[in-house]
Amino acid sequence: MSELPNVRPANPEAPQQAAGTRRALSAVELLAFACLLFAVATFAIWGFAAWDFPLNLVAGIGAPVAAILLWALFVSPRAVLVVHPFVRALVELFVYASATIAWWSMGQAWIGLVFGVIAVTCGVIAGRRRLS
Repeated sequence: MSELPNVRPANPEAPQQAAGTRRALSAVELLAFACLLFAVATFAIWGFAAWDFPLNLVAGIGAPVAAILLWALFVSPRAVLVVHPFVRALVELFVYASATIAWWSMGQAWIGLVFGVIAVTCGVIAGRRRLS
């Protein structure tokens, strides 16, 4: 026999996740999703309660749809448009601030304030995790 080195292929590393699956959602991501749902519900309540009959249908349906579109385009984990993380944070802050202002305009300042604090805190923690 020839003097060839004894080479054995290394075992391939086990995949971190099964193909076609995603990692489990963290508590922060679930809280961010809950904040989005609360913001969308806020826009619907604001649209139907703050306007008179013909415009309340437009605002009550249009405001939540606009918020969902902004979220899907820029902020969601599978965003259509991949933008700089700071633009993503500004869009997220815009949605949360708009929901807070909607509560204030309906005379429910404490609900708006509590939601704003929770949503911005959650957004900062989630944003820092995305950047790391």
